[in-house]
Amino acid sequence: MRSRFTGLTIALAAVAALSLAASRVVAQTPTQAYRAPRTPAGKPNLNGIWQALNEANWDVEAHGTGASPFPELLGALLAEPAGQGVVEGGRLPYTPEALAKKKENFAKRLTRPTSRELNETTGDPEAKCYMPGVPRATYMPFPFQIVQTPQEILIAYEFANAAREIHIGRKPEAPAESWMGWSIGRWEGETLVVDVTDQIDRTWFDRAGNFHSDALHVVERYTPISTDHLMYEATIEDPRVFTRPWKMSMPLYRRVEKNALFIDFKCVEYAQEFMYGHLLSK
Repeated sequence: MRSRFTGLTIALAAVAALSLAASRVVAQTPTQAYRAPRTPAGKPNLNGIWQALNEANWDVEAHGTGASPFPELLGALLAEPAGQGVVEGGRLPYTPEALAKKKENFAKRLTRPTSRELNETTGDPEAKCYMPGVPRATYMPFPFQIVQTPQEILIAYEFANAAREIHIGRKPEAPAESWMGWSIGRWEGETLVVDVTDQIDRTWFDRAGNFHSDALHVVERYTPISTDHLMYEATIEDPRVFTRPWKMSMPLYRRVEKNALFIDFKCVEYAQEFMYGHLLSK
């Protein structure tokens, strides 16, 4: 019996090695070799419903599994899956003070917002059904839809009815800071490059408490690498929180099932008891 398991283990290891080798060959293929279908305006066609398939919304850094927030009530439901991380180079380059704040964020991530101050300074905004900001909206476990025109690109996200408009070929000034920021786009060959500024400081990168200040500057890159795949990259710069710029990257997958639909996830009603239940109890 042991020899049978040993043989199976060796066979699985061989398959894994071949798969890894194949993936490296694919990874070494230049993404710019692929030319995407064009819109009538001659630009790469990014229209469609897309989704990230990873664990970055739990933690953008590599992490192991973890219990749910209330294991005595939920058991294995909502337990944290392990993730390889999406941060290039591994760890986020926090300043010492910011790293301490990140750890505090995680410890207080489910703090009930019983006052305006707590609401604005403490707790994961996802739990409150606030718009997730950029780049987090991209890798939440919900699809998003890209609608493309020559002058504007609209990205609509299922979570919390979040949406943003990317201005192409012009650079209007942001009217004010906002949850989803202000997006100015341009084309570099096959790649859509988006500068995102003017985000408020109340969004997080994930459920692990990774955060930013209102000095956040995000540069996104959307590059088609096949008919149904985009390579997404986001370079993060925030000198108040990080010692240097850093980058995350991940593939995005087109939803190709028959009659794929964009369906809003209107979570406001699900957050009402968490947000305002203390007022009703009085």
